[in-house]
Amino acid sequence: MYPNLYFFLKDTFGIEPWAWTKFVNAFGFFVAIAFILSAIVLAKELKRKEREGLLFPVEETIIIGKPASLSELLINALLGFIVGYKALGIFLNSDQIPPQEYIFSGKGSFAGGIILALIFAGLKYREKGKQKLAKPEKRKIRIWPHERVGDITIYAAIFGFIGAKIFDNLENWDRFIQNPIENLLSPSGLTFYGGLICATAAILWYARKKKISIRHLVDAAAPTLMLAYALGRIGCQVSGDGDWGILNSAYVTSASGKTVEAGPGDFDKALETHKTIYLSEFGTDSIPRIAVKAPSFLPRWTVAYAYPHNVNEQGFKMADCSGDHCNALPVPVFPTPFYEIIACLILFLVLMGLREKITVPGQMFSIYLVLNGLERFFVEKIRVNTKYDIFGFHPTQAEIISTLLIITGIALFFWSKSYARSLPPQKA
Repeated sequence: MYPNLYFFLKDTFGIEPWAWTKFVNAFGFFVAIAFILSAIVLAKELKRKEREGLLFPVEETIIIGKPASLSELLINALLGFIVGYKALGIFLNSDQIPPQEYIFSGKGSFAGGIILALIFAGLKYREKGKQKLAKPEKRKIRIWPHERVGDITIYAAIFGFIGAKIFDNLENWDRFIQNPIENLLSPSGLTFYGGLICATAAILWYARKKKISIRHLVDAAAPTLMLAYALGRIGCQVSGDGDWGILNSAYVTSASGKTVEAGPGDFDKALETHKTIYLSEFGTDSIPRIAVKAPSFLPRWTVAYAYPHNVNEQGFKMADCSGDHCNALPVPVFPTPFYEIIACLILFLVLMGLREKITVPGQMFSIYLVLNGLERFFVEKIRVNTKYDIFGFHPTQAEIISTLLIITGIALFFWSKSYARSLPPQKA
């Protein structure tokens, strides 16, 4: 496991990396990659729809030649202060403070903040100064939908994070009410569907405001969303963020963190030895498990992985390991993030193959909803998640939402076809 860049460099090159590399979080790195690559795919899809005459530019009036306003300088200075306050502080931070705790704490370098604030404000002043005219002019420009991908990505990132935190705390309400502030500000604990719902709402609002066809936009976003989810799950798998499956009782974990085949009584012994860990996680002696041995053509970790060095430091302390992230799970679990990576990459290719064949606006997105819902619904059967008690049924939050997505997707598929028939040919 590589919870951050420090562990990757140490394991790959056998060196002792700089302390600041501990702040390059593996999960955050892959989330950033997901946003970048998804933005590229979305821009290409929007351009394709523009060439086909399905999306059109919007005229906007802008004023050019104005010097930097006070608000622009203050915003850039504030951004520079935040970056500088934390960036220089990272190099001065002692190893005593865990990286994520440091980032979300009030600690930092005031001098670094002031320096970066002045630099950021100065750069904005200089940029606007180069464009300054003796008399500012009003100009009309045409902006195509693909040119707004940067704004769309920012909205998705901000509201996605907010939604992911809200839904995670709703799912784990007992934990949230014990310490609301800490749980709201903590970088851990994110729910994908919460992020998807809130980010989608924000983007739809933005699209309507900028007069972008919502049906064509969501169709273009369908493959992008599947790709983003697959790439984000790489971060979950690599960092070991706790988003894994139930126990595989066919194996146990050795003192060094290796997965070994369980002999008679080994599984029960592991549970008893680490009873405190499992009671803390499940709150009961009834721990979900399935015994599945890896087929000969697959490595053992594909069905049973102990997530050694996981970023959440869950499990027991491994022998011959010192410092941060020395924990492994007492009993290996099913690596569900890995399964979702493979499934969603395949589904991404399926959607890319369908995008030119499905011509009714809205149907591509409806297919995405159904595929995403089915994939998540079935993987939930072997994932560890909080369950609700609803009229004798015990679904997880993800199972409820994925079921609603499937139903919504099916309804939207047929509604889109009916709606398209009711429109004049040029608007369908």
